[in-house]
Amino acid sequence: MTPVLELKGITKQFPGVLANDHIDLVLNKGEILALLGENGAGKSTLMNILYGLYHPDQGKILINGEEKTIKGPMDAIHEGIGMVHQHFMLIPVFSVTENVMLGEESVKIAGILDKETAADRIRTIGEQFGLSVDPNAIVGDLPVGVQQRVEIIKLLYRNANILIFDEPTAVLTPQEADDLFKIMRSLVEQGKSIIFITHKLREVLEYADRIMVIQRGRVVGETIPAEADQEKLAEMMVGRAVDLIPDKLEVETGDIVLEVKNLVVADSTNKVTVHGINFALRAGEILGVAGVQGNGQTELGEAVTGMREPESGTIQHMGVDYQKIQPRQFVENHSAHIPEDRRRDGLILSFTVEDNLMLCTYYKPPFSNNGIINRDAVHENAVSLIEAFDIRPPEKLNLVQNLSGGNQQKVIVARELSRKNKLIVASQPTRGLDVGSIEYIHNQLLKARNEGCGILLISSELDEIFELSDRILVMYKGTITFETDTHETTKSEVGLYMAGAGAQHAVPEANPSMNDEVKTYG
Repeated sequence: MTPVLELKGITKQFPGVLANDHIDLVLNKGEILALLGENGAGKSTLMNILYGLYHPDQGKILINGEEKTIKGPMDAIHEGIGMVHQHFMLIPVFSVTENVMLGEESVKIAGILDKETAADRIRTIGEQFGLSVDPNAIVGDLPVGVQQRVEIIKLLYRNANILIFDEPTAVLTPQEADDLFKIMRSLVEQGKSIIFITHKLREVLEYADRIMVIQRGRVVGETIPAEADQEKLAEMMVGRAVDLIPDKLEVETGDIVLEVKNLVVADSTNKVTVHGINFALRAGEILGVAGVQGNGQTELGEAVTGMREPESGTIQHMGVDYQKIQPRQFVENHSAHIPEDRRRDGLILSFTVEDNLMLCTYYKPPFSNNGIINRDAVHENAVSLIEAFDIRPPEKLNLVQNLSGGNQQKVIVARELSRKNKLIVASQPTRGLDVGSIEYIHNQLLKARNEGCGILLISSELDEIFELSDRILVMYKGTITFETDTHETTKSEVGLYMAGAGAQHAVPEANPSMNDEVKTYG
């Protein structure tokens, strides 16, 4: 049978890096092909070539056996290729229907948009592929997992037969990820073909039909789930054995470095999302905050690092009480912050890698002398951290916006963990990273903890919470519903509390906004 897609000898060179080196790829009809590789291995570049965002220097693209020239996304769409990007391409203030039909508008007489016909087609697609979404809902009001459904519907609305998913579960909860893969399986059962890029080895082994591994721009191997395990895949990706579960030493805890008392925080719409919570973090421990995204963890992390002003309560930082701590105060108090949204809060995308690596301390020696930037010190710092944290491509003058998402995260982690800290607030620190980078960052966090640093770890990855944390808090609807030592609980128990077990009395009556009727979508 002729493959639905063949890439032959695809080569792409950027200044200073060979991103794709004569790559061959075959995709069959009704198949889920997983594309694995480290950050910067060339996976996204290859898919961007297929989607017409880049043009190959060499090589051929064959669709159903016929060679095609894809000059841009419109050509790709015409050939039945669709792509769901890691960062969704949706307009939050538009409805589902308006987002889906954007660029494919149909009109009635007098040029009026025919939204009714488009909405009917969206409902039909939803019923056929298990993608039920309200066509009239405003996209910005939808959970992330439902927004991703809208992105998939956009592709099917344009009759895509080859679907590309770039890190499809990077911002999804475990439940949303499971739902996504059920949808993907439904798609291939109805004749669609899928390529998905991921770093999550469990997903690959559970859901892929075939696995292809790219390392430094070259295909280094192919396998099927039945003949592989996580250790083998990790070694194929990184080129060495990877310790998937870090060693965690017993450490004696010290003084309290962070304590919140009766903390109440509202989100950007003035809705209270953190309801009078209390906890303390000591030097030499990692306190993991688990929870499904959207239960107040984001606002908690922003409040304790000075990015959001609490409604009430206090934040005791290194023994000093603040109603609101300022971000510079936070850094000056020997503290580091790995923010949840790297592009919005962690980087200046139009700056170079080297300038992003000294953002928090640019005004202090050795980077600044009497208000004048010492470029030699900035260069030296960048060269050292790029090598230590394996940032790719290793060009200090690269604009951060040109790096992959995983390498952007490495820039933030390198900058924050390279300082001598007493407190680290790490929100989703390994989101979108490959196994080698996760191993390195986990070891760096454990090293800091072993040296007496207190770490507040906010993560939706239960594996990460259990591998790193000494104690665990579960947040549900803005309250702490469960607290335990890590060795005294299980993932199943924590998962139940994340889903709301034991929360019936957790939300104070004084905060009725959190008791609003739960919205359903579809």
